[in-house]
Amino acid sequence: MKQKIQELAQGLYEDVVAYRRYLHTHPELSFQEHNTSRFIKSTLDSLGIAWDTMANTGVVGIIRGEKPSEAVLALRADIDALPIQEANAVAYRSRQEGVMHACGHDAHTASLLGAAAILHQLRSEFGGVVKLVFQPAEEKVPGGALQMMKEGVLEQPRPQAVLGQHVMPSIRAGQVGVRSGRFMASNDEVYITVRGRGGHGAQPQLNTDPVVIAAHILLALQQIVSREADPKTPTVLSFGKVVANGAVNVIPDEATLEGTFRTTDELWRGVAHRRIREVASGIAACMGASCDVTIVQGYPCLINEDRLTAMFKSWAEEYLGEENVLEADVWMASEDFAYYAQAADACFYLLGVGAAAQGQNASLHTPTFDIDEQALETGAGLMAFAALRCLGMGA
Repeated sequence: MKQKIQELAQGLYEDVVAYRRYLHTHPELSFQEHNTSRFIKSTLDSLGIAWDTMANTGVVGIIRGEKPSEAVLALRADIDALPIQEANAVAYRSRQEGVMHACGHDAHTASLLGAAAILHQLRSEFGGVVKLVFQPAEEKVPGGALQMMKEGVLEQPRPQAVLGQHVMPSIRAGQVGVRSGRFMASNDEVYITVRGRGGHGAQPQLNTDPVVIAAHILLALQQIVSREADPKTPTVLSFGKVVANGAVNVIPDEATLEGTFRTTDELWRGVAHRRIREVASGIAACMGASCDVTIVQGYPCLINEDRLTAMFKSWAEEYLGEENVLEADVWMASEDFAYYAQAADACFYLLGVGAAAQGQNASLHTPTFDIDEQALETGAGLMAFAALRCLGMGA
């Protein structure tokens, strides 16, 4: 069966590349993926796979094996793009001004379409149901996963397991990265507004300077990470936007800080939120100002179920060879796949797409991100092979 799937993946390679290039050329932002959704539906129609619409632009395909089995598996890909202007000079570069598939969701979707084609061709050789979950809006909190779950994507029938993959340019094409347990971080947005009393920069004694107070808050909050977080628990608090709209000789009435808080422990996450509020408000008060703190809670920590992940690793080693299956590090990025992992056994793994020799190793979320498209053969074939293994198929 491994050889058969590898041959099918090779035979479908040009189709999968074409899927990916079309999607890359026509990216769409979160919950605006109308053309992407139509393309997925049209492709599934051409393959003879039934589908339904969910979460407005999401698509759920169904492949039913023809042998008797009650097993159900879900395979997930995200379909949205980012608000980034592409800088790549390639034939398939984005035609949408200011929008780009800079996180590889085009590759995720193309790989799942390839896996769907393989599984549909092999449906007489396995039993059970495979749900093909093409999910919108991974890039924008609260994300599309929650909406799809609310609309029943994990019901009727309910999958016993969910598999998903994410491209990784630091891993070369033909390899994958796998990690059991805590894998990806939670993601919360932190907004702090310090209100003081502005005035002339030459008369600071008459003002309550929100700029200086915001600076004290920014530095003090770093001690939550360095002195209150357990050193064994990955924690990040970064502020990427600081605004004090005064002038060289004008102290403004307020200053704002905007940042992100991430960790891999949900209990510590709640404690840290409380401490961010306490530290910021306390410093502002003792310096004569007021402070508003808003924390927008994003995706939870992503935890791969141990048993399923161990099995997936063994399937990947069988399909790709042990030397091509790497131990992935904890990744402080976040993913709304984490919601599926809270509701069912799940494994989220990394698909290598890097090719440094060809210059294709730019980071995710950058204007020059691209992939070694040979990875699409691995992405489609391994997902199909793991699906059959997960449904109880023998080699």
